[in-house]
Amino acid sequence: MAGPLAGVRVIDVTQMISGPMATMMLADQGADVIKIEPPGTGDLTRAMGGRKRGVAPTFAVANRNKRSIVIDLKKARGVELLKRFVANADLFVQNFRPGAAERMGIGYDALKAARPDLIYVSISGFGERGPYVHKRTYDPVIQAYSALPSIQADESGRPRMIRVIVPDKVTALTAAQAMTAALFARERTGKGQHVRLAMLDAVVAFIWPESMPAYTFIDSAPHAVRPPGTRDLVFQTADGGYITVAANSDAEWRGLAATLGRPEWIEDERFRTPADRIRNANVRLDLTAEIIRTKTASEWLAAFDAAEVPCAPILTREQLLDDPQVAANELIVKGEHPIGGPMRQPRPAARFAETPAELRRYAPALGEHTDEVLAELDIPAAEIASLRSAAVIG
Repeated sequence: MAGPLAGVRVIDVTQMISGPMATMMLADQGADVIKIEPPGTGDLTRAMGGRKRGVAPTFAVANRNKRSIVIDLKKARGVELLKRFVANADLFVQNFRPGAAERMGIGYDALKAARPDLIYVSISGFGERGPYVHKRTYDPVIQAYSALPSIQADESGRPRMIRVIVPDKVTALTAAQAMTAALFARERTGKGQHVRLAMLDAVVAFIWPESMPAYTFIDSAPHAVRPPGTRDLVFQTADGGYITVAANSDAEWRGLAATLGRPEWIEDERFRTPADRIRNANVRLDLTAEIIRTKTASEWLAAFDAAEVPCAPILTREQLLDDPQVAANELIVKGEHPIGGPMRQPRPAARFAETPAELRRYAPALGEHTDEVLAELDIPAAEIASLRSAAVIG
């Protein structure tokens, strides 16, 4: 069965993670994503570490279900060729720095002339105006400007980066949703549009609900804000393992206090309400950690589960692969990459009963589909040979 986005064609000139991961999700859902890469190395993630037989795992996972062609967009003939692709496409996605696409001749106005109802997506670090527009942007830069490291500060108050590229991936998720929304709007109105997305905007919107409560109502005091440097919810057990346990509701707090053998905490003024427990988080977590050290992980997890207190073992990456819930969800799929060999990766997360998202193609070799895609445009063989001899395509 075809995916929910079958029949949608996407021209993708993005690199790294935020753009490619967004278009990968559309590709998983059935869109025909044509990835246009520069000659030479192609997408920068092709050269990242962990490569097997020349295939980088980051590229392999973030670019599955796509077709790759090589076009030199620094050449006028390359730009003209791109416009021919766009004329038969629904979406165009780029993540150049602001102004670069326009200088190349592939800005929104230029490509809209080729396809009037085109949905054109621009992903950038900071947007199109303001003091940071021309800064080079990677995930840690957006983390810093979005206050993520401050939110993650350790007990001494030292900011800490998140070791997963959250800004890149949050931007990808936001972009994928925005693109499908724009497609839906076009179905209703017949009009394309320019969709702009800044990584900073996506991340600030993402962190806001629980990380910025003191700054939401302008005239309120930050009395319920978690103190700076609050301990995290990681507790070591008697056997050296680590677990997490969290009690947000009053019922969960009563269950946790009883399980820990401290029923007096239920009426303790420091912990009586959720707001009290947030204000006194470090004291609460220190007391909890001291008790949890007295029993093994399996003992505590069984007890917390019996009391319906949210808890879990803290898995390693290796343990994740063998987790019974991951297995029950059939989340990790295995296959044979045509170049890299045996590989595993997560299936598309959302399950569609009637239009399934599937793994149909492995990530392509650089320029693997150039001739195939050009043939779909009915470009004569002589012209293809001319473009190749001029190093416009690869």
